[in-house]
Amino acid sequence: MADPRDKEDRDDMADMLDADDAAEEIIQGDDDVAMDSDSDEEVILQNDSIAYFDIPQDSLFSIAQHPVRPSLIAVGGAAGEEEDAPGAGWIFDTSSAQSRPVLPPSFASDPAEAAKSNGQSTELTSLHSLEGHSDSINALAWTLPQGEILVSGGLDGRLRAWKTDVRPDSGVDVSFIGESQEVPEVDWIQSCPSPAHPNTIALGASDGSVWVYTIDPSDKANPLQIVQSYFLHTMPCTAGAWTPDGQLLATVSEDSSLYVWDVWGTAAANNITAENGMSVVSLTGEDQRFEVEGGLYSLAIDPRGAFVAAGGAGGAIKVVSLPRLTPATQSQSQARGAQRGNKTAADPTSGGQILAAMNTQSDNIESLSVSLASTTPPTVLLASGSVDGSVCVYDATRRFAVRRHIVGAHEDHSVVKVEFVRNSWMLTTCGMDGVVRRWDLRGGGVTGNNAAATAAADAGLQKEWRGHRGDGEGGGVLAFVQGETGERVVTAGDDGLALVFEA
Repeated sequence: MADPRDKEDRDDMADMLDADDAAEEIIQGDDDVAMDSDSDEEVILQNDSIAYFDIPQDSLFSIAQHPVRPSLIAVGGAAGEEEDAPGAGWIFDTSSAQSRPVLPPSFASDPAEAAKSNGQSTELTSLHSLEGHSDSINALAWTLPQGEILVSGGLDGRLRAWKTDVRPDSGVDVSFIGESQEVPEVDWIQSCPSPAHPNTIALGASDGSVWVYTIDPSDKANPLQIVQSYFLHTMPCTAGAWTPDGQLLATVSEDSSLYVWDVWGTAAANNITAENGMSVVSLTGEDQRFEVEGGLYSLAIDPRGAFVAAGGAGGAIKVVSLPRLTPATQSQSQARGAQRGNKTAADPTSGGQILAAMNTQSDNIESLSVSLASTTPPTVLLASGSVDGSVCVYDATRRFAVRRHIVGAHEDHSVVKVEFVRNSWMLTTCGMDGVVRRWDLRGGGVTGNNAAATAAADAGLQKEWRGHRGDGEGGGVLAFVQGETGERVVTAGDDGLALVFEA
């Protein structure tokens, strides 16, 4: 993820509307109120949330959801408007949020009764404050598989860890474990999903370094233990992701490099290594086929572990194959290794082949997500969100052909995050317009150039949620979580609000 303090600067660089687009009439919905030309301007505030958390006094940059108890949420950001304001974070529980009843048609003619029946949003309180950072909390993650530890990363370079004991009848007990500070700024944190390596996280830093830690609360002298550290990126490491089995870690950088690290030595044990001896895939801008002028900023890995997609400047996306480390291919690679020594780039089990290069969108790719949609065989979808305000969906089973390009998915505001509801056709997106939207990607095709007005009808817009300030007024949605089912979406806003929306 790029530095959140640079987000606003990048938004200002969004493409200007064409003259034809500027003249287009966009119907936003029934909530818009017509105004006479001689009347004072009226601002209509819409809040679709069922609950809110408003203790933060400044922007929220990060959010994390407990892997076992999804109602437990952590948010982090800045504590105040001053440049030297410390970072701040909180833990809260959304289980007290009351669902709004589905109203019968008869209520439609009585807005007052409908509003009364809908009720008010639930105010959420803090269970624990995350303190100790001297600059904004830029990243949060609960460790896997049980969520025993909450880890925060700050723009002060600190990595801090809290033990979180979830008790069914008494909430959660939180106790500080310790901290480490090896880097200037922490850009992202990702938890390792391998059952063999619990309570392990990886982080990427502004100096390009990558670190892997295992956290052991029982070791009072050294609870944050460094497992690996890598220093091949020469510019900020902007994104990272583990393969589904937690054996490999992929990272990208502003220097246009992609490395897939063999953290636990599984690939090396099967004679699959790159020349540097640390990674299994090593691609940089020196390879003109892979070069992305302006760098790489986002990353997503196929749930089957077959490929990694890296998104970057100018709308570029590169798709690269990953090593196949299943037992069958392990024995094959061992046999090849015995015959030829270490792998070559042509070895299909080794990964590193560029499978596709796309450039449909016109500005930086901020977020990527992959889904195995429910068909037989499964349809593999890759979604990308761009600073140009569009969302593009590619069909990996058809050589990454464009399945849908939703131009203006968030109007002319940056798309900050795209994420599929797990193994489904449903894609959730958020942007600097302050809106969260969900799209049903079944059927349909590529929309036209003026898709801002036709997205709802033609691109599968299923639902949208409003409540953040947005519209370029410092109220964009900077992050969200939605669990595995997508029934509830919890946001972190640039306006200092965390909102709970119900699907």
